[in-house]
Amino acid sequence: MTSPALHLWLRAETRQNEARAALTPEGAAALTAAGLRLTVEDSVQRAIPLDGYIAAGAEIAAEGAWASAPREAVILGLKELPEDGTPLSHRHIMFGHAYKGQHAGRVLLERFRAGGGTLLDLEYLTDETGRRIAAFGYWAGYAGAAVTLRAWAAQQDGSLCPPAEAYVDKDAMNADLTRTLAKAGAADKAPRALIIGAKGRVGAGAADLCAVMGIGTTLWDMEETASGGPFPEILAHEIFFNCIYARPGTPVFVGPDAVTAPRALSVIGDIACDPDSHYNPVPLYSEATTWAAPVHRVHDAPVLDIMAIDNLPSMLPREASEDFAAQLLPALQGLAQRAPIWTRAEALFTEHIAAL
Repeated sequence: MTSPALHLWLRAETRQNEARAALTPEGAAALTAAGLRLTVEDSVQRAIPLDGYIAAGAEIAAEGAWASAPREAVILGLKELPEDGTPLSHRHIMFGHAYKGQHAGRVLLERFRAGGGTLLDLEYLTDETGRRIAAFGYWAGYAGAAVTLRAWAAQQDGSLCPPAEAYVDKDAMNADLTRTLAKAGAADKAPRALIIGAKGRVGAGAADLCAVMGIGTTLWDMEETASGGPFPEILAHEIFFNCIYARPGTPVFVGPDAVTAPRALSVIGDIACDPDSHYNPVPLYSEATTWAAPVHRVHDAPVLDIMAIDNLPSMLPREASEDFAAQLLPALQGLAQRAPIWTRAEALFTEHIAAL
């Protein structure tokens, strides 16, 4: 008897300003051609039109219909589910943010335990060497650097960073930021930025944006931070980008004393954005910033702002989706066969459920 085809269900994102998708129509066509059953929810905010998924052979469902999907369906998404407390009975592929002691993460795991479902966390989907196989890091770095430079520009006339927005592509973002920096006199004031995590995807994105904008950068990675922090060198730069993946043992880069210390530093782009983690290397704030209010002002004289938006790649939703989905597709093609990448993710989930 032939086994039924794996049923993958691409849900709509519900978070405000979240227009990305974990699967493109090109990937959908590859999956359906291989015999996988695919359902795609309609979405009022997804940057990729529904037509392409229909042409790829996907079935279409109403937004939010995943909750009543067949139990065997695997639900694919990116950001958080509606926080309604309902038990979760499906297998979910998503960013759970649940394994670093976050309060919301524990609540999410409790919902999975109550419903008998499984979290296959995209953040911990790794190859045999432990390297993540799909990440939005580059575009997080690129967009995060852009918002942080916009915050610096706003400081030059004594104002706060204006609301963030999405762009059709990076060229449009670059053109807008070039105009903003020119008005702020960046060519004359020549801010310099220090990037920690420069060898990673996030750091590469931040460095590339700075290069396009003519911002000089100091590039640090693990070698420069091995001695432990805080690091006074950060305070000598006008701009600091935190682009590292925090974990046990990560040193504090900028501590609370920095706000009153002599410094050139006036804006921190905490692109890694892990304020409620025990390992946060920038313990100057307690919650992420938003598109509407992109920075926290943590000190007035001299000014110090922190940019800590946690869905930065959605400012370039089409490019970010295409890049991420291409990275993820090979793993999705191995989902029906329970490839080792998925058994490792399930084992990690089981471990954290047992620790509740």
